[in-house]
Amino acid sequence: MAETGGFQNQVQSVETRLDNGTHVCLRRIRHSDLEEIEKGISQLSDQSRYLRFFSGSKTMPPSVIERLATVDGIKHLAWGLVNMDEKNTPAVAATHVFRETETSDHGEFAIAVLDQYHGLGVARLLMTALFLDCYCEGLLQLRIDILRSNSKATGLIRAIGAEPCTMEGSVAQYSLNIETAISALREMDHPLGIKDIMAAFTTS
Repeated sequence: MAETGGFQNQVQSVETRLDNGTHVCLRRIRHSDLEEIEKGISQLSDQSRYLRFFSGSKTMPPSVIERLATVDGIKHLAWGLVNMDEKNTPAVAATHVFRETETSDHGEFAIAVLDQYHGLGVARLLMTALFLDCYCEGLLQLRIDILRSNSKATGLIRAIGAEPCTMEGSVAQYSLNIETAISALREMDHPLGIKDIMAAFTTS
C-alpha cells in the first residue's frame, strides 16, 4: 500500500452524505464509465457546458469523451460522484487531473457538476478526494483555466489557495498548490462529508 505524508492512495471509493442528506458515493472513474460521461455532458446546461469546455456544443467529439474515460491513475487521475438515493445511481459530477508525463509534479485540473447539484458542496467533496489522490501520486501544483466570467468557480478555487498567473483575454489561468488546497479543505466546516473523505485516505 502506497503511503505519502500520512495519506494512502489505495482508496477506491468513499460513501458519505451531502449536507441535505443525499447519500452519495465518490469513486475512481473507469473506462467503463464512457457512456455515463457522455450522458453527463449532455445533461449540463448550455451555460455550465460552456464554462467547463469553453464550447457551446451540446456534444463533445468522441476523442474528448475517450480522453476523459481513459484513466490510468498516474498521468490521468479522475473521480466521479454518484447519487446512491436514485435508481441506477446516476453520476452527477466528475473531476480530472492530467499531467504530461508520469513523473511530472504539475497537472491540469478540471471539474463539472450537474446544475441541479450546484451549491451542495459536491465540488469540494470531489476536490478533496482528487487532491488527496494527486498528493499521493507526487503531484505538487495544478493549473486551472477558468473563464473570467465564471465568478463562482473563481471564488471557490481562490478559497482553497489558488493564485492567478495569467489574466489576459477571456480565460484566466490559476496555479494551485495541492498541499495548500488540502489544508484549506480540511479546515472547512461544510460540506461535512469532507471529514469522511479525509478519514478514508488517512493512514492509521
